[in-house]
Amino acid sequence: MTRPRILLTRRWPEAVEARLAERYDVTLNARDVPLDADALRAALRDYDAVCPTVTDRLPADVIEGATTRMIGNYGAGFEHIDLDAARAAGVIVTNTPDVLTDATADIAMLLILAATRRASEGERELRAGAWSGWRPTHLLGHSLSGKTLGLIGYGRIARATADRAKAFGMRVIYHSRNQAEDMPADAYRATPLELATDADVVSLHAPGGAATRHMVDAAFLDAMRPTAVLVNTARGTLVDEAALAEALNTGRIAAAGLDVYAREPEVPPALLACPTAVLLPHLGSATIETRTAMGMRVADNLDAVFDGREPRDRIA
Repeated sequence: MTRPRILLTRRWPEAVEARLAERYDVTLNARDVPLDADALRAALRDYDAVCPTVTDRLPADVIEGATTRMIGNYGAGFEHIDLDAARAAGVIVTNTPDVLTDATADIAMLLILAATRRASEGERELRAGAWSGWRPTHLLGHSLSGKTLGLIGYGRIARATADRAKAFGMRVIYHSRNQAEDMPADAYRATPLELATDADVVSLHAPGGAATRHMVDAAFLDAMRPTAVLVNTARGTLVDEAALAEALNTGRIAAAGLDVYAREPEVPPALLACPTAVLLPHLGSATIETRTAMGMRVADNLDAVFDGREPRDRIA
């Protein structure tokens, strides 16, 4: 029997590639660079399943006319895929929720600590040979104990971040579309601006898309405390990066920790020049355990579809 032909648009952990090769005719992206629109459009017509990542843009004009059976997305976020176009083409779409919660929350906490304790500034100084030794007023940051963490969005990753922050003695407030049953009533803020006013650290956990684009704009940043820190491990489009760079460079807020950007892998030069910006290259889910689990989740969804079963993580 002919095995289903599937394309992985990037290299995946070895254990996942090996599992897929046992059942499928797998094409790997040996160069491990993003495919352009023409290559993705052709793949959606040539393969039985295409497995993209967040680096692959699949708008309507790429999906229209697709004959593939399935798009098995490697990642929880799916704003890069036009789901309506996939439905119209009769293409099943799945994602990988749940498995990256802890790893991403760890990165959020890392950014909170690095930004509040000025760790990146200190490392750059030391590596440049500019450290003159310990002194009482050198690179003073802020303790987390007794401070308030404000969460924009209150899904799985936000909850896991809250758990970590509480271990450091932080108080947690949040904004989301609905109030959460597992949080006290006085922890809820009805608007993002209310939360910005009341938080020492703001951590973003909202979905991407037009509704949330630039939710952190100049007005939001103006509402934050001068000693406050902004952290983003969600979607780069949530932040007006030009406004953030200006707020950092003028001291309107103390620091920022970013793991995602609006036009990855491009990072605005103005942010790169900010000494108080802690910048990571989208490491949120980057552990061997998590990236393997993500791939295995895609494999489970592929197996379900090609066995004639409903996939666990179907989103279209």
